[in-house]
Amino acid sequence: MKADFIFANPEYHPNKSSQMNQNLKKLHPYPFEKLNALKAGITPPESLKHIALSIGEPKHNAPQFVVDALIGAMDKLNTYPLTKGTPELRQSIADWLSKRFKLEQNSLDIEKHILPVAGTREALFAFAQAVINPEISQPLVLMPNPFYQIYEGATFLAGAEPYYYDTTTENDYLPDFDAISEDVWKRCQLLYICSPGNPTGAVISKETLQSLIKKAKQFDFIIASDECYSELYYDESSPPTGLLEASQEMGNTDYSHCVVFHSLSKRSNLPGLRSGFVAGDADVLANFLKYRTYHGCALPPTHQIASIAAWGDEKHVKHNRTLYKEKFKSVLDILQPVIDAQMPDASFYLWLKTPICEQEFAKQLFATQNITVLPGSYLSRENNGFNPGAGHVRMALVAPLDECIEAAKRIKQFIETFA
Repeated sequence: MKADFIFANPEYHPNKSSQMNQNLKKLHPYPFEKLNALKAGITPPESLKHIALSIGEPKHNAPQFVVDALIGAMDKLNTYPLTKGTPELRQSIADWLSKRFKLEQNSLDIEKHILPVAGTREALFAFAQAVINPEISQPLVLMPNPFYQIYEGATFLAGAEPYYYDTTTENDYLPDFDAISEDVWKRCQLLYICSPGNPTGAVISKETLQSLIKKAKQFDFIIASDECYSELYYDESSPPTGLLEASQEMGNTDYSHCVVFHSLSKRSNLPGLRSGFVAGDADVLANFLKYRTYHGCALPPTHQIASIAAWGDEKHVKHNRTLYKEKFKSVLDILQPVIDAQMPDASFYLWLKTPICEQEFAKQLFATQNITVLPGSYLSRENNGFNPGAGHVRMALVAPLDECIEAAKRIKQFIETFA
């Protein structure tokens, strides 16, 4: 017996890795692991305060009324939350979606079309595990390139193969879905889109979204639309179109093949609350709810109550946009005389073209100016001999205004050394 052998031979150590999910071996190091390795051994100038522009973590204050709602709900800690969330939370989400994306009144059934999640990061990952059928030969999951690495990891661990569609400078960082062959669409089970895009800030048009919905129906795949940056736009008269909005306007009123992901992290400066939702196709969400019942990621009762308060208020969201708009204007005024730096359609990222290799740019910038930015190639994969993130760095304007201005001045000084 194997057990008897192990007890009799304490020096025996089975190879545990061989018993693990072998798809784990396909996972790439996370971008920030690569960044830490790039910076290893470098001592930046002590006279300069470190300014981190690498991580997309909002630094604006959490809305006080949400904090108060959270504190006031502490008496709910003695109850288990429902995976489906409370009707009150789902109704607040339905009300926000309907108002923000001009959906017809009562078009969203809170029992069928909405499911709270513990932040969209875990939901975007878990979604692939629930909807991919690995028993169908060679399933593909399509995703933008550059991308949020969760899409790729979710794909591998669901037993599917990623297909990267590039978003390049030549195409204004928008995907060219017409360039994807019919053979690829036939194998597609899940399409991740990100609009506004991370890291580019590019917004996919309503017409393109509707074209994708037609393809989803034709080839029977699901569209997972990551819309976490949808509220960080800077033209108040032209907010980004959402997938559900595009769906309803083309007559797809049951949101068939469409699922959207939204979060309070960026919209409301609440990344620590881990609160978001998925909404859309009722049949898909029924199965996703079944998966999540076992998965065990129900939103705590306190967080649900705080989330109701956040989804019900727009004043703090508009103020948030004002703060980012001020930072973009200040930073671009400093950088544009020395480098091609453009305001994004949305998000809080500058997707900056670099005058030298993006990794060397990030390395030297840290070494000389004590500023951390993220090389674009760490956010993308080489595809057909080309990495679309090469020649770029991502700068997250999440630091306070004075730090963003100081960072821009140092970056300008750094760039001028190449002249």
